Amino acid sequence: MKLYFASGNAHKAAELQGLATVERLAVEIVSVRAVGGMPPVVEDAGTFVGNARKKARALKTKLPAEAWALADDSGLCVDALDGAPGVESAYYAGAQSDGAANLRKLVETMRGVPEAKRGAHFVCVLLLAGPVGKELVFEGRCDGRLLDEPRGGAGFGYDPLFVPAGNERSFAELADEVKAKLSHRARAWAQLAAWVRTRGEQ
Repeated sequence: MKLYFASGNAHKAAELQGLATVERLAVEIVSVRAVGGMPPVVEDAGTFVGNARKKARALKTKLPAEAWALADDSGLCVDALDGAPGVESAYYAGAQSDGAANLRKLVETMRGVPEAKRGAHFVCVLLLAGPVGKELVFEGRCDGRLLDEPRGGAGFGYDPLFVPAGNERSFAELADEVKAKLSHRARAWAQLAAWVRTRGEQ
């Protein structure tokens, strides 16, 4: 089964393909580059589901009617910041910001906040848009806390600052196979994979 991924984020695409491989799921994550790139999308829906829906529907306009578009919208929600950066996670440091800039801003924003108030969680929504307007939503969440300073060289985005519940190491310090069991994206993917199997696509 081919899923056309509505994102130019190579890290996310590789992570999803890795999850499919680990579960021996016959799913190919097809880069949006294969269809000439993503149409412009303004991510202003205000929710993870809404933003994912906008991206999936935009990509569907470039695909055959029977094809499936897969969109991801995810972010980090910090308790002390009333859920920010949340749906603005990719643009936390500004519209032209990158992952490193976003991470630096969060480190500085949280400077001096005591450990007891450093709770946070990642959310991932995976939305499939298929034939005849069919849409399916799968949501995963990973609770944890924020470190004072980034640690680890793996992962991307806010991974070096986030320690999942029950662990002492950040996402950026954990082995891929460990993160694949804990992450918000892995939990959303597990639901999507279960749906694929019900279709006999494994």
